[in-house]
Amino acid sequence: MDINSKKDKVILTGANGQIGRAIAEKLNNYYEVINIDINYKQDDIDSNHINLDISSLEKVTALFNAVNPSVLINNAGISVFTDFTERTTKELDSVYDVNLKGTINMINEFARINKENEKPKSIVNIASLYGIVSADPRIYTDLARNSPEIYAATKAGVIQLTKYYCVHLRNYNIRVNAISPGGIFNPYEPQGEDFIKNYSARCPMGRMGDAGEIANGVSFLASDESSYINGHNLVIDGGFSAW
Repeated sequence: MDINSKKDKVILTGANGQIGRAIAEKLNNYYEVINIDINYKQDDIDSNHINLDISSLEKVTALFNAVNPSVLINNAGISVFTDFTERTTKELDSVYDVNLKGTINMINEFARINKENEKPKSIVNIASLYGIVSADPRIYTDLARNSPEIYAATKAGVIQLTKYYCVHLRNYNIRVNAISPGGIFNPYEPQGEDFIKNYSARCPMGRMGDAGEIANGVSFLASDESSYINGHNLVIDGGFSAW
């Protein structure tokens, strides 16, 4: 795909979240972005902003029957924040349904409409730093939104899905890569002062990340500038996972 052309379409899930909005802003420079999010309000919905539950295969199938994008960005993800010793089946199912089942639905339908594809296409999955290392509980001294076991397990699953589909979509002319963001500062609902301080002290770059830095990585992996990168998990964490 030509990074200078806006003819190509991108489907971006989780588009209404902090990282999703940054990705959409970046990719709007090069593509027509179809923004997918289950949390859009009615006033926000139009032809490029669609309220859709990606855990519903029926709805995902209808989406891909209507839109044939050149790029798929699987950014949608949720978590729960109760203690793991009190984990409920409903909480497990809700995180699995979006983070894994929803991602599988999106990739399978993207593949279905591209079985005879000749033009190179790209999938970028958003995983997490916590899909490769454990959350450090010493950082979460003043932040109730801890990082639970089911979130980590599903994000590790996203990384493995990336490797699986890299191999199994080899004849579809589709590259599949992932990005694992580290801690991203939230200017809308800032993390606690202690958390920011603790995380920054643990990170070799001495700070949290910015959503735009994740969007830069997505733009690179989506484009032909990364044409020989396939099955890769790009860790954007300021070096946090290096020790």
